[in-house]
Amino acid sequence: MEAINAELENKAKAVKAASKRMVNVATPVKNQALNNIAADLISKCDDILAANKIDYSEAEASGMNAAMLDRLLLTAERIQGMSKDVLTVAALPDPIGEVMEMHTLDNGLIIGKKRIPLGVIGAIYESRPNVTVDIASLCIKSGNGCILRGGKETIHSNMALAKVIQDAIKRAGLPDGVVQVIEDIDRSLVNRMLKMSDYIDMVVPRGGAGLIKFVKDNAVMPVVAGGIGVCHTYIDAAADIEKAVKIVYNAKVQRPTVCNALDSLLVHKDIAASFLPKVAAEMNKASVEFHCDEKSMEILKKSGQNLKLVPAVEEDWGKEFLALIIAVKVVSLLDEALEHIDKYGSGHSEAIVSENYDSAMRFLNEVDAACVYANASTRFTDGSQFGMGAELGISTQKMHARGPIGLKEITSYKWIIFGNGQIRG
Repeated sequence: MEAINAELENKAKAVKAASKRMVNVATPVKNQALNNIAADLISKCDDILAANKIDYSEAEASGMNAAMLDRLLLTAERIQGMSKDVLTVAALPDPIGEVMEMHTLDNGLIIGKKRIPLGVIGAIYESRPNVTVDIASLCIKSGNGCILRGGKETIHSNMALAKVIQDAIKRAGLPDGVVQVIEDIDRSLVNRMLKMSDYIDMVVPRGGAGLIKFVKDNAVMPVVAGGIGVCHTYIDAAADIEKAVKIVYNAKVQRPTVCNALDSLLVHKDIAASFLPKVAAEMNKASVEFHCDEKSMEILKKSGQNLKLVPAVEEDWGKEFLALIIAVKVVSLLDEALEHIDKYGSGHSEAIVSENYDSAMRFLNEVDAACVYANASTRFTDGSQFGMGAELGISTQKMHARGPIGLKEITSYKWIIFGNGQIRG
């Protein structure tokens, strides 16, 4: 146990010291570090894939479910995507040093805010090795240090990625120790890490509901956390059916194992008979299973298609399926859809498909979620898709960050005041 804590303590001290020097690192140096990482991800692709293959094989043998296996898997294409995202972060404006809201008081003091790094970001995450690169990249560009603790199921992948990152940033001349990855997989490290407020300024959990709850309940420093992504799409009476079919198919099928995938489909009664058979026929190509309320079940049975139909139960509403399963409900009014989302939604991503401006705007105004869409797939809730390059996570909280957490969400500010001899009377 002492040896375990020693690794954590030493790395926490090192990253804290390095983070203090990051505020003076010039933007071109940070960008060079990111460009190095992006290039090395491609050049070291075979090494990374070999490490990931070990993790994947062990996880598969242990009985890990399909959703988690998909999150764990790296491919050449996914590594290319990671590299591209790092380059996007490099191309973004550097938030550090931005001066905001400067104004002159009646007494002549010039006062405003200057954006600064938060300090050290701690991340505790499961299954997704790409998180290692995403968080390190955002922290480098925003002038923060980071200490990363991935799950045991990704240890080989994470260490391979950590080597790429640390070698790349060393060549660029970043402060030594600014990106730390915890190698020991002992679970007791997590609890110890959550008590290290002297070294870690904010912690971000990425994983299942159990991990997120544990971090929120035990951390003594601020936590920015998401939660499960129970995502709805409401098909309004004024929806364009062809557009709606494409949106729903994409939101459910394109990658069903992620938090922004569609879970519940709500359909207005006036359009249900024409829309449901068409969307079911499309999704049946991907073998989607439909958990239907009575009205939608009746409509889909009459369609004569060979569909996977299951009577919906209460547990299906408000459930994050992370699989090719969708809950379907016919509603009488927009109000009923809004009430359903309010009751069962998780505050992640919700969508309406409607050609009626008033209905769409009412949905956007009244739905309480981090991301609310009109006529688009919920699959866009992603830092990369939002033009942020990457994300630390997707926050369903309201303080201090909401939705994809990018560069500005991991900065703070300080007041700067210019005087000319003023004293307070």
